[in-house]
Amino acid sequence: MAYDKFTTLKSSAVPLPIENVDTDQIIPARFLKATERKGFGDNLFRDWRYNQDNSPKEDFALNNPKYSGKILVGGKNFGSGSSREHAAWAVYDYGFRCVVSSFFADIFRGNCLNIGVLPVQVSTEFLQKIFAAIEADPNTEFEVSLPEQKVTILTSGASESFDINDYKKGNMTNGFDDIDYLLNIKDGIQDFAKTRPF
Repeated sequence: MAYDKFTTLKSSAVPLPIENVDTDQIIPARFLKATERKGFGDNLFRDWRYNQDNSPKEDFALNNPKYSGKILVGGKNFGSGSSREHAAWAVYDYGFRCVVSSFFADIFRGNCLNIGVLPVQVSTEFLQKIFAAIEADPNTEFEVSLPEQKVTILTSGASESFDINDYKKGNMTNGFDDIDYLLNIKDGIQDFAKTRPF
């Protein structure tokens, strides 16, 4: 299994109300030397999280102890810039399983879906409701249901649906990456191959 199965996630959230967050801000280029998906979480938003002397910046959301959870809520156009898949690796390795925004860069969205991070795109209006709920109470919980394709603010009951490709939805539900999917249907592929002329 490539990663944990994703069905329904109930969690508080970390707010990052910044628009146009690009992949170099998510994981700076100097940390791209590794080829395994390990250790990248330590450097997620490195230049925003730490000063040059490696002391944490207290005003950054990920360093604020009042914020926690497996959901990251970002501003519009999250994950723009270069196509580095390490950005999605860093989000996953840090512990986030869902990123909510009003718009995602396509390549970042795809990279997230390939490794088990669910990108949930909502309307601008609903995103502002989420930010307002967190500001009112940082412990506010949200429910992200992949089967129902719906995100809910549990304190108010407000919810909104989101879209996801059926293939990726099935893979996330099973914890499959593309290779796992092919291995899962290996018998069917072999049976089909037997019907084809050489």
